[in-house]
Amino acid sequence: MTGALDSSARIFVAGHRGMVGAALVRALEKAGYTHVITRTRAELDLTDQRAVAAFFTAERPQAVLLAAAKVGGILANNDFPAQFIHENLLIQDNVIHQAWLHGCTRLLFLGSSCIYPRECPQPMSEKHLLTGPLEPTNAPYAVAKIAGITMCEAYNRQYGTDYLAVMPTNLYGPGDNYDQHGSHVLPAMIRKFTEARQRGDDKVVLWGTGRPMREFLYVDDLADACLFLMNRVHAADKELPLINVGWNQDIAIRDLARLVADEVGYAGRVEWDITKPDGTPRKLLDTGKLSALGWQPRIGLREGVRQSIAAYRREVAEGKVRG
Repeated sequence: MTGALDSSARIFVAGHRGMVGAALVRALEKAGYTHVITRTRAELDLTDQRAVAAFFTAERPQAVLLAAAKVGGILANNDFPAQFIHENLLIQDNVIHQAWLHGCTRLLFLGSSCIYPRECPQPMSEKHLLTGPLEPTNAPYAVAKIAGITMCEAYNRQYGTDYLAVMPTNLYGPGDNYDQHGSHVLPAMIRKFTEARQRGDDKVVLWGTGRPMREFLYVDDLADACLFLMNRVHAADKELPLINVGWNQDIAIRDLARLVADEVGYAGRVEWDITKPDGTPRKLLDTGKLSALGWQPRIGLREGVRQSIAAYRREVAEGKVRG
């Protein structure tokens, strides 16, 4: 373990326009970091090896927070599996490799809890990685993320780098994806119930049975955890530089729907389309490793949903929500 990054350290946040990346930038600025480096996709295509190499040569970041990824909900993962594995592998390979080539020894790679087996023991511990088959609907995305974890471990072991893989649970909050064809469950519910209330619909139809259990973490809590890890944890576990980040509580999708409907103010009924897939039956992370280091989340689910609904309404008013 070494000291914290100096407030003037050059820190590259890859994917700063996404929900996670934006939260990381907010957290860094709030913490007093003065040299946060960002690039839009138009300015830097992270799937382009030459462009990424040129960027690292010019900017020489001392730390990287790798939040850039192609992401989506169960429908998008199921419909575009080739794109999910191809683009994510390219992004990870380019950024991690160029970080090493240019002397950047501190890196946090952001993954997803879908890396764990579909029938994983609950709660899911870091040690459960690669112990069983993945959920088929998002296996290509999960395999890409597992490759990223393996890259971090391999570079630490061979080159002595300080790369951590942070596996958050399901995230939500400002800047979420509300696209009707690509969103995750919670932002999809926020949009569905809000629009149903505005139209005066007497019912909302949701996918599956409503029985699966899911854990949710407000994105600003994740950003806080990432800064905590960046400054206090330094890849001591060379064999598995993997740390779960979650709330350590879950909720049935059926109950989540009621919570979101209540906060939106929708009083109609909910119908469940059981011809659609449920996905993994349960995904609860074991966060004991992180808790033992002294970090805990602060924003509970109801308060987080309330803040997310307010953020969604602002984004609609600003014309940021489409399709």
